[in-house]
Amino acid sequence: MKLKIKIVFIFLAIFVSGVATAQRIKATARLDSTNILLGDQIKLFLEIDHPKKVKVEFPQVPDSINGLIEVLNHSKIDTFKMDNEEFIKQIQSYTITCFDSGSYRIPPYWFKIDIDGHIDSVPSNGVTLNVFSMKIDTTKGPTDIKMPYDAPLTLKEVTPYILGVILIGAILFLILYSIKRKKNNKPIFSRPKKPKEPAHIVALRELDRIKREKIWQKGKHKQFYSQVTEALRVYIEDRFGIQAMEQTSDETIESFRIDKSLLTEKQFNELSEILKLADLVKFAKYTPLPDDDSKSLANAYIFVNETKKVEVPKPEKPENKENDESSDKEDALKTENNV
Repeated sequence: MKLKIKIVFIFLAIFVSGVATAQRIKATARLDSTNILLGDQIKLFLEIDHPKKVKVEFPQVPDSINGLIEVLNHSKIDTFKMDNEEFIKQIQSYTITCFDSGSYRIPPYWFKIDIDGHIDSVPSNGVTLNVFSMKIDTTKGPTDIKMPYDAPLTLKEVTPYILGVILIGAILFLILYSIKRKKNNKPIFSRPKKPKEPAHIVALRELDRIKREKIWQKGKHKQFYSQVTEALRVYIEDRFGIQAMEQTSDETIESFRIDKSLLTEKQFNELSEILKLADLVKFAKYTPLPDDDSKSLANAYIFVNETKKVEVPKPEKPENKENDESSDKEDALKTENNV
């Protein structure tokens, strides 16, 4: 007997708990606006407040309500936290419209709920939608149909045309440019030429390389003098405009003898000594003395430094030229001593 009483009390407790939970669940239906004109679109909201532990299934709204109100689309179910952390609010919206004037009742919708395995249903409230037609002034009689207004052009609409014109212009320019380049026997695209290095920079760099390698110390005298004279010939051709690379040593010396304004007597003698000694080593199998190699390289440095083209100093600093000349002589003497 006691066991039966306990079972009854348990069932009563579960029932009372379920009823209490169901009483705290509230389903609501509402409209954006209860009054619309024909064809206007509004939102129908179905929402329900319930404890988190309760499972809710939203009602299925058909494409047409009462055969007159059309359901165009619906949103996903959104969930929001309530002030009471044990409760949540779930909302789903439907876009509806109507094309017949009148007053229409939207019936309640039933939400299916699951409370700890007990299935129940909770209804929403019903709402009324009033649809009005446009008022027609019959006193004016028939009127012409108004033409549609021209909408102003936007940047988004014009942008494709602007880009198209720019693209066509770029293509035409490229075609004309390529035709002109071909007529002049030039490549369509070419890299800009690097600025030409001064002749003395190239010559001094080559002499520095020869000095570092010191091939004369390995007995390669012929190769050493060939490299020194070649560096000087390239320098002379670029600096003075004399075709030294195509001339013999005598022809190069004669070119400077004819135009005595190019070199001083000392510079002329230094160059002649280098070229004549080099010819003896290269062509007459002359064996230079131990000091000849070092002296020839030092004289090559001095010749380049003394004859290099010096930039014209600015008027406000006239003393720069004298300082440069004295520093060049000092550099040449230092080079000779190092060699």
